[in-house]
Amino acid sequence: MNYKQNEKINQLTEETLIVGVDIAKERHVARAQDNRGIQFGKAIYFENNFEGFQRFMLWMDELSTEHYKSNRTIGMEPTGHYWLPLAYWLKEKHQRVVVVNPAHVKKSKELDDNSPTKNDVKDARVISRLVQDGRYSEPNLPEGIYAELREGMNMYDQLMKDLQAVQGRVHQWIDRYFPEYTTVFANWEGQSSLQVLKMGLFPDEIVETDEITILQEIRKEVKRGVGLKKVRQLKEIARHSIGILEGKTMARFKIKTLMAQYVLLHEKIREMWEMIEGLTRTIPGVKEMVDIKGVGDITVAAFLAEVGDLNNYSHPEQIVKLAGLNLKLATSGKWKGRTIITKRGRPKLRALLYKVILPLVNHNPAFKALHEYFTTRKENPLKKKQSLIALCCKLIRILFTVGKKQVAFSPEKMMNDIPHFSLQNAA
Repeated sequence: MNYKQNEKINQLTEETLIVGVDIAKERHVARAQDNRGIQFGKAIYFENNFEGFQRFMLWMDELSTEHYKSNRTIGMEPTGHYWLPLAYWLKEKHQRVVVVNPAHVKKSKELDDNSPTKNDVKDARVISRLVQDGRYSEPNLPEGIYAELREGMNMYDQLMKDLQAVQGRVHQWIDRYFPEYTTVFANWEGQSSLQVLKMGLFPDEIVETDEITILQEIRKEVKRGVGLKKVRQLKEIARHSIGILEGKTMARFKIKTLMAQYVLLHEKIREMWEMIEGLTRTIPGVKEMVDIKGVGDITVAAFLAEVGDLNNYSHPEQIVKLAGLNLKLATSGKWKGRTIITKRGRPKLRALLYKVILPLVNHNPAFKALHEYFTTRKENPLKKKQSLIALCCKLIRILFTVGKKQVAFSPEKMMNDIPHFSLQNAA
Protein backbone atom coordinates (compact mmCIF):
# COMPACT_ATOMS: atom_id res chain seq x y z
CA MET A 1 0.00 0.00 0.00
CA ASN A 2 1.61 3.26 -1.07
CA TYR A 3 1.20 6.76 0.29
CA LYS A 4 -1.25 7.76 -2.41
CA GLN A 5 -3.63 5.00 -1.41
CA ASN A 6 -3.28 5.95 2.26
CA GLU A 7 -4.14 9.51 1.33
CA LYS A 8 -7.24 8.35 -0.53
CA ILE A 9 -8.36 6.25 2.42
CA ASN A 10 -7.81 9.16 4.84
CA GLN A 11 -10.18 11.27 2.74
CA LEU A 12 -12.97 8.84 3.71
CA THR A 13 -13.86 9.72 7.30
CA GLU A 14 -16.63 8.66 9.68
CA GLU A 15 -18.73 11.47 8.21
CA THR A 16 -18.42 10.09 4.64
CA LEU A 17 -21.25 8.28 2.90
CA ILE A 18 -19.65 5.94 0.34
CA VAL A 19 -21.92 5.10 -2.58
CA GLY A 20 -21.18 2.52 -5.29
CA VAL A 21 -23.11 2.80 -8.57
CA ASP A 22 -23.30 0.03 -11.17
CA ILE A 23 -23.80 1.82 -14.49
CA ALA A 24 -26.10 0.55 -17.25
CA LYS A 25 -27.67 2.03 -20.36
CA GLU A 26 -31.19 2.53 -19.00
CA ARG A 27 -31.17 1.77 -15.26
CA HIS A 28 -28.44 2.14 -12.67
CA VAL A 29 -28.08 0.43 -9.27
CA ALA A 30 -26.56 2.00 -6.16
CA ARG A 31 -25.58 0.80 -2.69
CA ALA A 32 -24.31 2.85 0.26
CA GLN A 33 -21.98 2.15 3.19
CA ASP A 34 -19.72 3.88 5.69
CA ASN A 35 -15.92 3.97 5.76
CA ARG A 36 -15.81 0.68 7.74
CA GLY A 37 -17.83 -1.25 5.15
CA ILE A 38 -21.17 -1.35 7.00
CA GLN A 39 -24.03 -1.31 4.48
CA PHE A 40 -26.93 1.13 4.78
CA GLY A 41 -30.40 0.05 3.70
CA LYS A 42 -31.24 -1.73 0.47
CA ALA A 43 -29.95 -1.10 -3.03
CA ILE A 44 -31.76 1.49 -5.11
CA TYR A 45 -32.59 1.17 -8.80
CA PHE A 46 -32.95 4.48 -10.64
CA GLU A 47 -33.54 5.36 -14.27
CA ASN A 48 -31.01 7.12 -16.48
CA ASN A 49 -33.07 10.32 -16.68
CA PHE A 50 -33.72 13.47 -14.67
CA GLU A 51 -36.44 11.91 -12.49
CA GLY A 52 -34.16 8.96 -11.74
CA PHE A 53 -31.24 11.21 -10.83
CA GLN A 54 -33.47 13.25 -8.52
CA ARG A 55 -34.66 10.05 -6.86
CA PHE A 56 -31.05 8.93 -6.40
CA MET A 57 -30.12 12.27 -4.82
CA LEU A 58 -33.12 12.10 -2.45
CA TRP A 59 -32.10 8.57 -1.44
CA MET A 60 -28.58 9.77 -0.58
CA ASP A 61 -29.99 12.76 1.34
CA GLU A 62 -32.15 10.46 3.48
CA LEU A 63 -29.25 8.12 4.24
CA SER A 64 -26.95 11.04 5.07
CA THR A 65 -29.51 12.42 7.54
CA GLU A 66 -30.29 9.03 9.08
CA HIS A 67 -26.64 8.07 9.61
CA TYR A 68 -25.20 11.56 10.29
CA LYS A 69 -23.02 11.77 7.19
CA SER A 70 -21.97 15.27 6.16
CA ASN A 71 -20.16 14.44 2.90
CA ARG A 72 -20.30 11.85 0.13
CA THR A 73 -18.02 9.99 -2.24
CA ILE A 74 -19.79 8.35 -5.18
CA GLY A 75 -17.88 5.68 -7.07
CA MET A 76 -18.71 4.13 -10.43
CA GLU A 77 -17.16 2.23 -13.31
CA PRO A 78 -16.40 4.35 -16.40
CA THR A 79 -18.56 2.03 -18.54
CA GLY A 80 -18.43 3.25 -22.15
CA HIS A 81 -20.16 6.62 -22.32
CA TYR A 82 -23.16 5.71 -20.15
CA TRP A 83 -21.60 6.99 -16.94
CA LEU A 84 -20.93 10.50 -18.23
CA PRO A 85 -24.42 12.06 -17.85
CA LEU A 86 -24.63 10.96 -14.21
CA ALA A 87 -21.04 12.03 -13.47
CA TYR A 88 -21.53 15.50 -14.95
CA TRP A 89 -24.91 15.91 -13.22
CA LEU A 90 -23.44 14.97 -9.84
CA LYS A 91 -20.51 17.31 -10.41
CA GLU A 92 -22.93 20.18 -11.07
CA LYS A 93 -24.55 19.31 -7.71
CA HIS A 94 -21.09 19.59 -6.06
CA GLN A 95 -20.93 15.87 -5.28
CA ARG A 96 -17.56 14.09 -5.24
CA VAL A 97 -17.37 11.53 -8.04
CA VAL A 98 -14.60 8.92 -8.32
CA VAL A 99 -14.10 6.00 -10.69
CA VAL A 100 -12.85 2.46 -10.13
CA ASN A 101 -11.07 0.27 -12.63
CA PRO A 102 -13.45 -2.26 -14.30
CA ALA A 103 -10.65 -4.84 -14.12
CA HIS A 104 -10.56 -4.41 -10.32
CA VAL A 105 -14.32 -4.91 -10.09
CA LYS A 106 -14.09 -8.11 -12.13
CA LYS A 107 -11.20 -9.52 -10.08
CA SER A 108 -12.66 -8.71 -6.64
CA LYS A 109 -16.20 -10.07 -7.14
CA GLU A 110 -15.48 -13.29 -5.21
CA LEU A 111 -14.02 -11.71 -2.07
CA ASP A 112 -17.36 -11.45 -0.24
CA ASP A 113 -19.19 -14.64 -1.25
CA ASN A 114 -16.48 -16.78 -2.89
CA SER A 115 -18.63 -16.95 -6.02
CA PRO A 116 -18.05 -15.59 -9.55
CA THR A 117 -21.77 -14.77 -9.80
CA LYS A 118 -22.46 -11.40 -11.38
CA ASN A 119 -25.44 -9.15 -10.80
CA ASP A 120 -25.99 -5.41 -10.63
CA VAL A 121 -26.47 -5.20 -6.85
CA LYS A 122 -23.32 -7.21 -6.20
CA ASP A 123 -21.32 -5.01 -8.59
CA ALA A 124 -22.52 -1.86 -6.82
CA ARG A 125 -21.42 -3.39 -3.52
CA VAL A 126 -17.99 -4.31 -4.96
CA ILE A 127 -17.53 -0.77 -6.27
CA SER A 128 -18.30 0.79 -2.89
CA ARG A 129 -15.82 -1.59 -1.22
CA LEU A 130 -13.10 -0.65 -3.71
CA VAL A 131 -13.71 3.02 -2.93
CA GLN A 132 -13.52 2.22 0.80
CA ASP A 133 -10.10 0.60 0.24
CA GLY A 134 -8.83 3.66 -1.62
CA ARG A 135 -8.73 1.85 -4.96
CA TYR A 136 -10.20 4.67 -6.98
CA SER A 137 -9.10 7.65 -9.00
CA GLU A 138 -10.44 11.13 -9.63
CA PRO A 139 -11.93 11.35 -13.14
CA ASN A 140 -10.74 14.14 -15.37
CA LEU A 141 -14.07 15.32 -16.78
CA PRO A 142 -13.26 17.88 -19.48
CA GLU A 143 -14.97 21.24 -19.18
CA GLY A 144 -15.21 24.36 -21.29
CA ILE A 145 -12.75 24.51 -24.16
CA TYR A 146 -11.33 21.06 -23.39
CA ALA A 147 -14.78 19.46 -23.60
CA GLU A 148 -15.25 21.18 -26.97
CA LEU A 149 -11.83 20.02 -28.10
CA ARG A 150 -12.44 16.38 -27.15
CA GLU A 151 -15.79 16.31 -28.93
CA GLY A 152 -14.27 18.07 -31.94
CA MET A 153 -11.35 15.62 -32.24
CA ASN A 154 -13.71 12.65 -31.85
CA MET A 155 -15.77 14.03 -34.73
CA TYR A 156 -12.65 14.76 -36.77
CA ASP A 157 -11.41 11.18 -36.31
CA GLN A 158 -14.83 9.80 -37.29
CA LEU A 159 -14.93 11.95 -40.43
CA MET A 160 -11.45 10.72 -41.38
CA LYS A 161 -12.57 7.10 -40.93
CA ASP A 162 -15.65 7.76 -43.06
CA LEU A 163 -13.47 9.32 -45.75
CA GLN A 164 -11.16 6.29 -45.76
CA ALA A 165 -14.19 4.04 -46.20
CA VAL A 166 -15.39 6.08 -49.18
CA GLN A 167 -11.90 6.08 -50.70
CA GLY A 168 -11.83 2.29 -50.45
CA ARG A 169 -15.20 2.00 -52.20
CA VAL A 170 -14.05 4.28 -55.02
CA HIS A 171 -10.94 2.12 -55.45
CA GLN A 172 -13.19 -0.93 -55.67
CA TRP A 173 -15.44 0.74 -58.27
CA ILE A 174 -12.46 1.67 -60.46
CA ASP A 175 -11.03 -1.86 -60.23
CA ARG A 176 -14.35 -3.33 -61.34
CA TYR A 177 -15.48 -0.97 -64.09
CA PHE A 178 -12.34 0.82 -65.37
CA PRO A 179 -9.18 -0.93 -64.04
CA GLU A 180 -6.92 0.91 -66.52
CA TYR A 181 -8.02 4.32 -65.19
CA THR A 182 -5.02 4.77 -62.91
CA THR A 183 -2.60 4.43 -65.85
CA VAL A 184 -3.92 7.81 -67.02
CA PHE A 185 -4.54 9.41 -63.62
CA ALA A 186 -1.98 7.91 -61.22
CA ASN A 187 -3.70 9.74 -58.36
CA TRP A 188 -7.45 9.42 -58.77
CA GLU A 189 -7.93 12.03 -56.02
CA GLY A 190 -6.43 14.78 -58.19
CA GLN A 191 -8.84 17.51 -59.27
CA SER A 192 -8.81 16.48 -62.96
CA SER A 193 -9.54 12.86 -62.11
CA LEU A 194 -12.32 13.77 -59.69
CA GLN A 195 -14.07 15.79 -62.39
CA VAL A 196 -13.98 12.80 -64.74
CA LEU A 197 -15.29 10.43 -62.08
CA LYS A 198 -18.12 12.82 -61.23
CA MET A 199 -19.35 12.45 -64.82
CA GLY A 200 -20.10 8.79 -64.07
CA LEU A 201 -18.97 7.58 -67.51
CA PHE A 202 -17.92 4.02 -68.30
CA PRO A 203 -15.02 3.25 -70.69
CA ASP A 204 -17.28 2.68 -73.72
CA GLU A 205 -19.12 5.95 -72.98
CA ILE A 206 -15.83 7.85 -72.63
CA VAL A 207 -14.87 6.62 -76.11
CA GLU A 208 -18.15 7.96 -77.54
CA THR A 209 -18.04 11.29 -75.65
CA ASP A 210 -16.58 14.29 -77.45
CA GLU A 211 -13.08 15.33 -76.33
CA ILE A 212 -14.13 18.94 -75.81
CA THR A 213 -17.02 17.89 -73.55
CA ILE A 214 -14.68 15.99 -71.23
CA LEU A 215 -12.11 18.80 -71.30
CA GLN A 216 -14.77 21.41 -70.45
CA GLU A 217 -15.83 19.32 -67.46
CA ILE A 218 -12.21 19.16 -66.25
CA ARG A 219 -11.76 22.90 -66.81
CA LYS A 220 -14.50 23.65 -64.25
CA GLU A 221 -11.94 22.90 -61.51
CA VAL A 222 -8.55 22.75 -63.29
CA LYS A 223 -7.76 25.74 -65.46
CA ARG A 224 -4.33 24.65 -66.61
CA GLY A 225 -1.99 21.64 -66.69
CA VAL A 226 -4.42 19.23 -68.35
CA GLY A 227 -5.28 19.49 -72.02
CA LEU A 228 -6.53 17.52 -74.99
CA LYS A 229 -3.48 15.25 -74.89
CA LYS A 230 -4.55 13.84 -71.51
CA VAL A 231 -8.17 13.47 -72.71
CA ARG A 232 -7.07 11.61 -75.84
CA GLN A 233 -4.89 9.33 -73.72
CA LEU A 234 -7.93 8.59 -71.52
CA LYS A 235 -10.07 7.80 -74.57
CA GLU A 236 -7.40 5.50 -76.02
CA ILE A 237 -7.06 3.56 -72.77
CA ALA A 238 -10.85 3.34 -72.47
CA ARG A 239 -11.09 1.86 -75.96
CA HIS A 240 -9.32 -1.32 -74.81
CA SER A 241 -10.67 -1.50 -71.26
CA ILE A 242 -11.61 -4.85 -69.74
CA GLY A 243 -14.01 -3.27 -67.22
CA ILE A 244 -17.35 -4.92 -66.39
CA LEU A 245 -20.19 -3.86 -68.68
CA GLU A 246 -23.13 -5.30 -66.71
CA GLY A 247 -25.09 -3.49 -63.98
CA LYS A 248 -24.13 -0.08 -65.31
CA THR A 249 -27.25 1.78 -64.15
CA MET A 250 -26.73 1.04 -60.47
CA ALA A 251 -22.95 1.27 -60.81
CA ARG A 252 -23.32 4.80 -62.22
CA PHE A 253 -25.56 5.78 -59.33
CA LYS A 254 -22.98 4.31 -56.94
CA ILE A 255 -20.00 6.28 -58.27
CA LYS A 256 -21.95 9.53 -58.33
CA THR A 257 -23.09 8.93 -54.74
CA LEU A 258 -19.54 8.11 -53.67
CA MET A 259 -18.18 11.26 -55.28
CA ALA A 260 -20.86 13.36 -53.56
CA GLN A 261 -19.90 11.76 -50.22
CA TYR A 262 -16.22 12.32 -50.96
CA VAL A 263 -16.73 16.04 -51.62
CA LEU A 264 -19.01 16.49 -48.60
CA LEU A 265 -16.61 14.72 -46.23
CA HIS A 266 -13.67 16.84 -47.40
CA GLU A 267 -15.72 19.97 -46.81
CA LYS A 268 -16.80 18.87 -43.32
CA ILE A 269 -13.25 17.83 -42.39
CA ARG A 270 -12.00 21.27 -43.42
CA GLU A 271 -14.77 23.00 -41.42
CA MET A 272 -14.14 20.84 -38.37
CA TRP A 273 -10.39 21.44 -38.46
CA GLU A 274 -10.91 25.21 -38.71
CA MET A 275 -13.07 25.03 -35.56
CA ILE A 276 -10.45 22.91 -33.76
CA GLU A 277 -7.68 25.35 -34.75
CA GLY A 278 -9.77 28.19 -33.37
CA LEU A 279 -10.01 26.35 -30.05
CA THR A 280 -6.33 25.41 -29.76
CA ARG A 281 -5.15 28.95 -30.53
CA THR A 282 -6.70 30.11 -27.25
CA ILE A 283 -4.90 27.49 -25.08
CA PRO A 284 -1.64 28.69 -23.48
CA GLY A 285 1.44 26.67 -24.42
CA VAL A 286 0.08 25.29 -27.71
CA LYS A 287 2.36 27.50 -29.82
CA GLU A 288 5.46 26.24 -27.98
CA MET A 289 4.31 22.62 -28.34
CA VAL A 290 3.68 22.97 -32.09
CA ASP A 291 7.13 24.55 -32.55
CA ILE A 292 8.78 21.22 -31.63
CA LYS A 293 10.15 19.78 -34.88
CA GLY A 294 8.02 16.77 -35.87
CA VAL A 295 5.04 17.69 -33.67
CA GLY A 296 2.17 19.09 -35.72
CA ASP A 297 -1.08 20.90 -35.02
CA ILE A 298 -3.15 17.70 -35.20
CA THR A 299 -0.84 15.95 -32.72
CA VAL A 300 -1.14 18.73 -30.14
CA ALA A 301 -4.91 19.03 -30.60
CA ALA A 302 -5.38 15.25 -30.22
CA PHE A 303 -3.04 15.16 -27.19
CA LEU A 304 -4.94 17.92 -25.35
CA ALA A 305 -8.29 16.39 -26.33
CA GLU A 306 -7.29 13.16 -24.56
CA VAL A 307 -5.41 14.69 -21.62
CA GLY A 308 -7.42 17.85 -20.99
CA ASP A 309 -6.09 20.81 -19.03
CA LEU A 310 -2.42 20.24 -18.15
CA ASN A 311 -2.93 22.25 -14.97
CA ASN A 312 -4.97 19.34 -13.60
CA TYR A 313 -1.77 17.30 -13.37
CA SER A 314 1.03 17.80 -10.89
CA HIS A 315 3.51 15.46 -12.60
CA PRO A 316 3.94 14.10 -16.16
CA GLU A 317 4.01 10.52 -14.79
CA GLN A 318 0.27 10.90 -14.23
CA ILE A 319 -0.16 11.29 -18.00
CA VAL A 320 2.22 8.38 -18.64
CA LYS A 321 -0.06 6.24 -16.48
CA LEU A 322 -3.16 7.66 -18.18
CA ALA A 323 -1.73 6.50 -21.51
CA GLY A 324 -1.00 3.02 -20.12
CA LEU A 325 2.73 3.38 -20.83
CA ASN A 326 3.86 2.72 -17.28
CA LEU A 327 5.76 -0.54 -16.81
CA LYS A 328 4.35 -3.78 -15.42
CA LEU A 329 6.91 -5.93 -13.61
CA ALA A 330 6.63 -9.65 -12.88
CA THR A 331 9.09 -11.03 -10.29
CA SER A 332 9.07 -13.73 -7.62
CA GLY A 333 12.19 -14.54 -5.59
CA LYS A 334 15.04 -15.09 -8.04
CA TRP A 335 12.66 -15.35 -10.99
CA LYS A 336 12.20 -12.27 -13.09
CA GLY A 337 9.60 -12.18 -15.84
CA ARG A 338 9.22 -9.97 -18.85
CA THR A 339 8.68 -6.25 -18.26
CA ILE A 340 5.90 -4.82 -20.41
CA ILE A 341 3.65 -1.75 -20.41
CA THR A 342 0.31 -2.00 -18.61
CA LYS A 343 -1.84 -0.79 -21.54
CA ARG A 344 -4.32 0.61 -19.03
CA GLY A 345 -5.87 4.02 -19.45
CA ARG A 346 -6.74 5.73 -22.72
CA PRO A 347 -5.87 3.62 -25.80
CA LYS A 348 -6.35 6.55 -28.21
CA LEU A 349 -3.71 8.55 -26.35
CA ARG A 350 -1.30 5.61 -26.40
CA ALA A 351 -1.86 5.03 -30.13
CA LEU A 352 -1.40 8.75 -30.87
CA LEU A 353 1.95 8.91 -29.07
CA TYR A 354 3.28 5.81 -30.83
CA LYS A 355 2.27 7.14 -34.25
CA VAL A 356 3.94 10.48 -33.52
CA ILE A 357 7.20 9.04 -32.18
CA LEU A 358 8.03 7.21 -35.43
CA PRO A 359 8.45 10.36 -37.58
CA LEU A 360 10.07 12.16 -34.63
CA VAL A 361 12.83 9.54 -34.48
CA ASN A 362 13.40 9.97 -38.22
CA HIS A 363 13.29 13.77 -38.48
CA ASN A 364 14.03 15.29 -35.06
CA PRO A 365 17.82 15.18 -34.36
CA ALA A 366 17.41 15.06 -30.57
CA PHE A 367 14.95 12.16 -30.61
CA LYS A 368 17.02 10.40 -33.26
CA ALA A 369 20.19 10.67 -31.17
CA LEU A 370 18.46 9.48 -28.00
CA HIS A 371 16.91 6.52 -29.86
CA GLU A 372 20.33 5.56 -31.20
CA TYR A 373 21.81 5.76 -27.70
CA PHE A 374 19.05 3.63 -26.14
CA THR A 375 19.47 0.88 -28.73
CA THR A 376 23.30 0.81 -28.88
CA ARG A 377 24.48 1.54 -25.33
CA LYS A 378 26.73 -1.12 -23.78
CA GLU A 379 24.74 -1.56 -20.57
CA ASN A 380 21.13 -2.66 -20.89
CA PRO A 381 20.57 -1.78 -24.57
CA LEU A 382 16.91 -1.55 -25.51
CA LYS A 383 15.22 -3.20 -28.43
CA LYS A 384 13.84 -0.85 -31.05
CA LYS A 385 10.25 -1.05 -29.81
CA GLN A 386 11.32 -0.66 -26.16
CA SER A 387 13.23 2.46 -27.12
CA LEU A 388 10.20 3.87 -28.93
CA ILE A 389 8.04 3.33 -25.84
CA ALA A 390 10.67 5.05 -23.68
CA LEU A 391 10.68 7.96 -26.13
CA CYS A 392 6.86 8.13 -25.99
CA CYS A 393 7.19 8.69 -22.23
CA LYS A 394 9.90 11.27 -22.93
CA LEU A 395 7.59 13.07 -25.35
CA ILE A 396 4.86 13.22 -22.69
CA ARG A 397 7.29 14.84 -20.24
CA ILE A 398 8.39 17.34 -22.87
CA LEU A 399 4.84 18.27 -23.93
CA PHE A 400 3.86 18.57 -20.27
CA THR A 401 6.75 20.90 -19.42
CA VAL A 402 6.59 22.96 -22.61
CA GLY A 403 2.80 23.32 -22.47
CA LYS A 404 2.46 23.99 -18.76
CA LYS A 405 5.41 26.37 -18.39
CA GLN A 406 5.04 27.82 -21.91
CA VAL A 407 8.75 27.54 -22.64
CA ALA A 408 10.49 26.62 -25.88
CA PHE A 409 11.70 23.04 -26.35
CA SER A 410 15.47 22.71 -25.87
CA PRO A 411 17.04 19.78 -27.79
CA GLU A 412 20.31 20.37 -25.89
CA LYS A 413 18.65 19.72 -22.52
CA MET A 414 17.05 16.56 -23.85
CA MET A 415 20.34 15.27 -25.25
CA ASN A 416 21.94 15.66 -21.84
CA ASP A 417 20.31 12.29 -21.13
CA ILE A 418 23.03 10.84 -23.35
CA PRO A 419 26.10 10.38 -21.10
CA HIS A 420 28.79 11.19 -23.65
CA PHE A 421 26.87 14.28 -24.79
CA SER A 422 26.45 15.61 -21.22
CA LEU A 423 30.16 15.01 -20.55
CA GLN A 424 31.02 16.85 -23.74
CA ASN A 425 28.89 19.82 -22.64
CA ALA A 426 30.49 19.82 -19.21
CA ALA A 427 33.94 19.89 -20.77
